[in-house]
Amino acid sequence: MDGLWTPALYALAAWNLAVALLYGWDKRLAVRGRRRVPEATLLVAAGLFAAPGALAGMHLFRHKTKKALFRFGVPALLLCQLLAAYALLRD
Repeated sequence: MDGLWTPALYALAAWNLAVALLYGWDKRLAVRGRRRVPEATLLVAAGLFAAPGALAGMHLFRHKTKKALFRFGVPALLLCQLLAAYALLRD
């Protein structure tokens, strides 16, 4: 990998960490009975190249793991993102 990819990978890792923490924050709000992060926000964040972080957050914080939309939707987003990365990097 050339030098241009390194900052992009760091940014992607930071974004995935932020999304994982967003899932944790929503779980904390849920436990405390406070106003929550909208589900659409959680899914859009996962869809913006952070499905690995969302999946990690779901399992780490045991949050949204029973909802079918998240249980199947986030892994589907991950598969799409992996296919997109493969298509982008195969040349």
